[in-house]
Amino acid sequence: MTIQTEVLIIGGGATGVGIARDLAMRSVDVVVAERGGLASGTSGRSHGLLHSGARYAEADELGAEECIRENRILRDIAGHCIRDTGGFFVQLPEDDPEFFEEKLAACEDIGIEAELLDSVKAQEEVPGLAPDAERVMKVPDGVVYASRLVAANAASAADHGAEVLTHAPVTDIRVEDGRATGAALGGDVDEDVEAEYVVNAAGTWAGECAELAGVDVEMRPTKGVMVSVDYPGLGPVLNRCRPPADGDIIVPHETQAVLGTTSIEVDDPDEFDEEHWEVQKMIEECSKMLPDVATSEILRTWWGVRPLYAPDEAERETMDGGEGNARGISRGFFLLDHETYGVANFASIVGGKLTTYRMMAEAAADHVCEALGVDEPCRTAEERLPGVDDERAVDEFVAEYDARSPTDEDVLTAD
Repeated sequence: MTIQTEVLIIGGGATGVGIARDLAMRSVDVVVAERGGLASGTSGRSHGLLHSGARYAEADELGAEECIRENRILRDIAGHCIRDTGGFFVQLPEDDPEFFEEKLAACEDIGIEAELLDSVKAQEEVPGLAPDAERVMKVPDGVVYASRLVAANAASAADHGAEVLTHAPVTDIRVEDGRATGAALGGDVDEDVEAEYVVNAAGTWAGECAELAGVDVEMRPTKGVMVSVDYPGLGPVLNRCRPPADGDIIVPHETQAVLGTTSIEVDDPDEFDEEHWEVQKMIEECSKMLPDVATSEILRTWWGVRPLYAPDEAERETMDGGEGNARGISRGFFLLDHETYGVANFASIVGGKLTTYRMMAEAAADHVCEALGVDEPCRTAEERLPGVDDERAVDEFVAEYDARSPTDEDVLTAD
């Protein structure tokens, strides 16, 4: 058999299913193909921070504006897919006070709520906070439970007519007369798909996916470790108030705290070393903000790989300041129309952050609708996701789509 559809989306992470939901709500016929369970790539292997934009405020105004806008939207539509914890940016004695002032001013200019706390007030809100913390900035960070978010988006897409295929790796993309016409799926599906438009939302694997259609998409993947320790009762997300570095984020779960993360380039997102020193560095660095994590029991560790886009060496030097530092690569997203390079009806969406997945999906869906002549507006910012007011209901979606992932392993209720 051959599956017929208007749009084939390759990749079942947050962006891929977000695109499917958006298009299906506009009455476009959609198929999603994911090589594993949903959220099995970067989406489900992150630290799960719902960004307020404060992390980027002084260096990337546009990125920060995108984060706070999407942060507010997710609070409205995502229910138990997120947790409203708030966040602290913590200045320790060795941190540059001018950087703190710059970040605070940038947040105020952008419209990110930022409250300055003295050490006494900060200690009241987080009793285990480092006693030498000099100042704290309180911002509207939160936690994203990616397994739930992706599964709820998939359920919504399916409710609007989309077909979501898991364990269906794409083995080939067909290109005929200079246009993408579909793909071959392996795994549990083992079918061909004929489509009018193909979207590559494969995240870290976007380069490998594009290569199947003879298109070059230069990804620069970096691995990062997450360490979950036994630490009940931590209230806000803790961010070290310094330029981004290893071990500068602690994300609260219900009874655990997730310490993150490193940023190390890898050649293959499927094959890389999981090194013990990375785990130890997270404990060493994060314990400077929250000393008790140094002696807390390590409950689990996992690594994720970021889908960073760096198209060529010249642009890479512009993006990372010429220092070869992968942390300097833009965390923004890029929508690539491959008709420019000889393959029509084929686009890739790369980069971005979990917090901005819905906005990325809207941009991709707008592009596809323009190509297909569909004149319907995006509604994903207004319509709540299904089941998200009931933890067990949304976790049943997680089970249905095999979306259980390491990031949320401790908070999911359904087997």
